[in-house]
Amino acid sequence: MGKIIAVANQKGGVGKTTTSINLSAGLAYLGQKVLLIDLDPQGNASQGVGASRMSIKDSTYDLILTDKEVEDVAISLTTPPMDLIPATIDLAGADLEMVEFKVGRERLLKNKLESVKDTYDFIIIDCPPSLGLLNTNALTAADSVIIPVQCEYYALEGLTQLLSTIRLVQKLFNPELKIEGVLLTMFDVRTRLSVEVQQEVRKYFKERVYKSNIPRNVKLSEAPSRGNTIFEYDLKSEGAKAYASLAKEVLSQNKKES
Repeated sequence: MGKIIAVANQKGGVGKTTTSINLSAGLAYLGQKVLLIDLDPQGNASQGVGASRMSIKDSTYDLILTDKEVEDVAISLTTPPMDLIPATIDLAGADLEMVEFKVGRERLLKNKLESVKDTYDFIIIDCPPSLGLLNTNALTAADSVIIPVQCEYYALEGLTQLLSTIRLVQKLFNPELKIEGVLLTMFDVRTRLSVEVQQEVRKYFKERVYKSNIPRNVKLSEAPSRGNTIFEYDLKSEGAKAYASLAKEVLSQNKKES
């Protein structure tokens, strides 16, 4: 049985895309069969794994709003060794187009993923920084959610809203949806603020917070501009070590559950 994990937080700049890319790559390098779905109209996850805009023929938009299936739109990558469903700017209008569906608009993505779920070990969805229909589709399709939380002053602001959305999706569309884990990003052990935010998050979410923290690391910021995950860009960097640790933690956690 494959596992569908949405990486979500409606707050921008918390490391959703960086986490989606590098967790997917980390799992793929650990021998897992992985599909990364870019659900953000900005298409940063697609560019971050080297899919150039010019080369994208079909995208997440086509998957959700046309009769195209996953096998029609997925691109096979070699480094990292995983599949990608890329996003283009077409996705920006998808929320408005989905509104026209009278029934089942929240389940469009779920319906398309059901036929391929068991052909992958993990399907990771990079969600947009909003709480619209694209996010609702991701949460309805997902088995669980990873919530990246930035170690900064306003870190917990907005989390209440996201948790309310998760509860609403559980109630209306996906009662099995769980929180896979909470990931502390941009962590700097030298600052009191990072330590305080970590304590606050751990106090609230308890054992659901990953042991792996993602540090502030310039290599993590540079890698996407080269179309690389951190593992191709600088395997010895602190960012690569952190995401390798997270991938092992996610894999271990799921092996225990199964």
